[in-house]
Parts: sequence; structure tokens; C-alpha cells
Amino acid sequence: MDLNRRFLKQKAMRRVLISLAPITLFAIFLYGWHVLALMALVSAVAIAVEYTAMRLISGKDAKVSEAVLVTSVLFTLTLPPSTPWWVAVIGIAFGVFFGKGVFGGFGRNIFNPALVSRCFVYIAFPAWMTNDWRVPFTELPGGFARFVSDTVAGATPMALLKSSGDATGLLQLFWGFIAGSVGETSALLILIGALYLLITKTASWQIMLSGTVTFAAVSGILYLTGSSNADPLTALLSGGVLFALVFMATDPVSAPSQPSAKVFYAILIAAAGALIRTYALFTEGIMFAVLFANVFSPLLDRQVKAWKSRKKAVA
Repeated sequence: MDLNRRFLKQKAMRRVLISLAPITLFAIFLYGWHVLALMALVSAVAIAVEYTAMRLISGKDAKVSEAVLVTSVLFTLTLPPSTPWWVAVIGIAFGVFFGKGVFGGFGRNIFNPALVSRCFVYIAFPAWMTNDWRVPFTELPGGFARFVSDTVAGATPMALLKSSGDATGLLQLFWGFIAGSVGETSALLILIGALYLLITKTASWQIMLSGTVTFAAVSGILYLTGSSNADPLTALLSGGVLFALVFMATDPVSAPSQPSAKVFYAILIAAAGALIRTYALFTEGIMFAVLFANVFSPLLDRQVKAWKSRKKAVA
């Protein structure tokens, strides 16, 4: 197969991969080279599945998008460090084929394929997704000298807070030396990635800002009313919220294109995520919130365009 002819190059997707590089390196430091090995396997399977799906659609003109690598990296970074390779393979194959391929490939999918993969394994293999968290390495050389961390942790900060009310320190949440999914723990590196995406005009600042403010506001209301025992800052820095708002919600395909629609879209994600996390059994409410908002993305775009047309006609 001629890679130059079969591979659809996308500069924007390459910038997302660059923004994820520091997070990936930190994940290797925390949990060992197993993270990179799993990411490589997931990427290989994703490329094969996307090519197969596009062959069914386009025949000999089938192309693999560079976006599938972003999907693979994002999906791997949202997994617990103890996830078996076969669970990851099934998850990425499902997400790429049913979350992207059946819609016609890149640019036509309704849902974020990385989150479709994550949601599928979360529902299909809940034991692997919610138990057996690993204690991360915290001192040099850390995971760079090990293949995998084999010390079992009790729970993630969100699970611990929900079960016993014990809050993890804000500095720990900011730096990311805590148990959790391999790439979602360091708020610092996520914010650095967000800054790079904003400087390069790769991701929407409207979604990031509106989502962050709304999530903090709704979390604050829930905290003050006694519905949640997580203060706004703790809630924002834990549970993969920042990761989802920066890298998942800003997906240019599944998010709206109109600036005003992006604001409403982000508000919907943040409010739904905070409510699901508080009142449902799922500590990872933000994952379901993004997929839920994906459904309304075309409608929001259409309504904003219709409102602008009416406003222009009146003027």
C-alpha cells in the first residue's frame, strides 16, 4: 500500500498530536513503557479498521485520515493504566468503525470516535474501567525505567471523594501525581496543551472558556447546596474534565462551527457533566456529557444560522 497516496495528511490533527506529546511522556513516566506499547497497538488497529471501513465505502480510492491517530492517542490516554490490551483493541475497533466509518469517514461522523470507544469499553467492561487502579511512579527515572506499574491503588480522587468524602490536595491534582487514567491527571500539562492549541488556532477558545466557567459555576452551586462534596476547583481539576473540554469537546467535526453555537454547546457539556457526576452512579460524567452534546451540535448550528438570517432580514 502506497502510504503517501493512502494517508490523508491534516496539519490541524498534527498540531493536536504535538499538544498531546508532553501528556504522553508524563503518562510513560507515571506508568511505564506499557503506555506507549498500548498506544502503538491501538493506533495500528485503528488504522487497519479505518482503512477497511473506507474500502467498503470508497473502494480502491480509500484513504486513512491523520485524525485516526488523534483518536487512538486520545482513547489510550483516557484508559486506566491496567487496561488489558484486548479491551483496548476491541474498544478502538468499535469506535473507529461504528463511531466514524459507518457515517462515511472523517468529516461525516456525528460523535467523537475516541469517546465512542471509551464509552463502549466503559459499559462493556466496567470491571476493567472502574477497578484495579495503579499507583503512579513519582520519582526519577519513574516509568522510564519500568515497563509497567504493578502496585494497586485504592481509588481515583473522584471515587475516593464520592465514597468517603476525602478530598485530594489541589496541588496534587494540578501536578497529576495521582491514580487515574493515564493521561487525564495533570492539569498543568493539559493547560499547556490548551495554550498551544489556542496559539496555533487549532481549537476553539469559546468551547474551552465557556465549558470551564459553566462547569465551575454549576459545581459551585451544587457544592453550596450540599448536593456535592467537591468544591468547584476540585471538581474542575479531577475526573478528566479539563482533558475533555480541551481535547474532546473541541473536536472540529463533532462540535458546532458557529461561534455562538460553540458557546451553547460548551454550556450544555459542562452543565450535563456536572449533573451526571453528582446525581448518577458515573464518576466520569463528562464523557457522557460530550457524547450527549454531540447529538445537538447540528441543531445548534442550524438554529444559530436561522437566528442570524432572521436578524439580517429584520435589519
